[in-house]
Amino acid sequence: MENLKDFGENYLKLLEKRSAKSRVYQPHQLTGLALAEILGDSAHKSLYMKLAKIYDNEELLRMAKNIAEMGKIKNRGAYFMKILKSSDMKKYAL
Repeated sequence: MENLKDFGENYLKLLEKRSAKSRVYQPHQLTGLALAEILGDSAHKSLYMKLAKIYDNEELLRMAKNIAEMGKIKNRGAYFMKILKSSDMKKYAL
C-alpha cells in the first residue's frame, strides 16, 4: 500500500511539472495568449486563440493595446469584443 501511495504522489508531482511547461505550437496560439495577457482576461484564452485564427493578428494586437491604454475601461475583454463586433474587421478575416 505504501508503494501505491508513493506512486500517486510522484505522479501528481509529474503532472505539476508538465503543466508548467508551455505548449504553444502555432502562431495563433501565441497571439491568443498575448491578447489575453494584454486585456487581463486569462479566463478566455481559447476564445482569443480562435479569433487569432480568423482575423489578422497584427490588427487584433493593435486593438488590444489601444484598449489597454484606455484607463477607464473596467472589463477590457468585453469592450474588445464589442469593438471587434462593431468594427469593420470582416475585411481582415482570412
